Amino acid sequence: MPGLTAMMALAWAPSSSVNLRFGSGGGRKAASAMPLVKKSSSSSSSAHLLGRSRARAAATAATAACDEQQLQTMELLRRLGEDGWVEEHMLSLLTPVAEAWQPADLLPAFAATAEEQRSQVAELQARAAGVPDDLLVCLVGNMVTEEGLPTYMTMANRVRGIDDATGCDGHGWARWLRGWTAEENRHGDALNRYLYLCGRVDMRQVERTVHHLLRGGMRTLEPSCPCHGFIYVAFQERATFVSHARTARRAALHGDACLAKLCGAVAADEKRHEAAYTRAVARCFEADPDAAVRALAAVMRAKVTMPGELMTDGRDENLFDHFAAVAQRVGVYTAADYGDMVEHFVRRWGVAELGGLSGEGRRAQDYVCGLPRKIRRMEQLAHDCAAQKEAQPVSFSWVFERPVRLH
Repeated sequence: MPGLTAMMALAWAPSSSVNLRFGSGGGRKAASAMPLVKKSSSSSSSAHLLGRSRARAAATAATAACDEQQLQTMELLRRLGEDGWVEEHMLSLLTPVAEAWQPADLLPAFAATAEEQRSQVAELQARAAGVPDDLLVCLVGNMVTEEGLPTYMTMANRVRGIDDATGCDGHGWARWLRGWTAEENRHGDALNRYLYLCGRVDMRQVERTVHHLLRGGMRTLEPSCPCHGFIYVAFQERATFVSHARTARRAALHGDACLAKLCGAVAADEKRHEAAYTRAVARCFEADPDAAVRALAAVMRAKVTMPGELMTDGRDENLFDHFAAVAQRVGVYTAADYGDMVEHFVRRWGVAELGGLSGEGRRAQDYVCGLPRKIRRMEQLAHDCAAQKEAQPVSFSWVFERPVRLH
């Protein structure tokens, strides 16, 4: 799942993160040397203790309300996994295994004769020879991120009530998670095999990067609300669709029909997965608009980054930043796309039209609805800043240390 440095991995907000701050009862010193009426120390102490008691009661009530809301959300999702909603609205978007494409369908067939095999590989390599290094860097970065799937499945399976506790649970959410993982697994496999066959990249360095990413993991905190995860993945799936679709178009422009078809197939999968998670979030908005809009605002404030943020090849500590900069320059995925995505989901989930919200819910609504405009202003400033910089090349081990321009 490719993306930009500007998109940061989801920081889950635990219930204890409700940030309620209360005064200590101290206040500022009086301007005069002596107050007109001197209060007794016992009266002051009693008032102070009363204030602290009320503060503790308010904090306890807020935490209890938050916990109760989470329990209600988890109960809703549990019912959806058992009453057929997940099967009808999400599982129906998965392709039956017998009809699904497999990497072998899109790459040279090794069931052919030795001569046919050599001919097909030679044709693939001849077409790949026209793909520029900057697009190869984007392709490798996308593939490495796709190969982090074991981490992503682990992250998705942490929410009690909708998790796959045994590894083969029968409820809808568990079946969805396994089906989603099975489809996603083909993406890394297909891209990896293409890169191996094309002969344009240093596969040992690419494989080391995948190894590092799986060992390094993904920077997240303990999940507190399933809706947070659905929102995050909806954004990720849309970002991935955009990136793979644009890679497909650029590959076609450079004459590589095999790569274009492969990336197009991956993009089509990501589009279906985006639709599924978008429906899950929409259902959360229907059930509890106030909780859902606050969850959306929490995700947006934490920023949505790519799960491959921690990638490294063991040499370049800023590898993800450099990959993201190349993707921005080439136009495979840009900061402007992030603003477009926020606007798309705000419209899709009807955020601006929500009514009957709490004070916190209205503040979250205002924040989210105003975010696309802020993102575009920041993107324009970043664009202007980049335009003033000199062309800066960086050597990528993925392409045998050949330099690739960042800006």
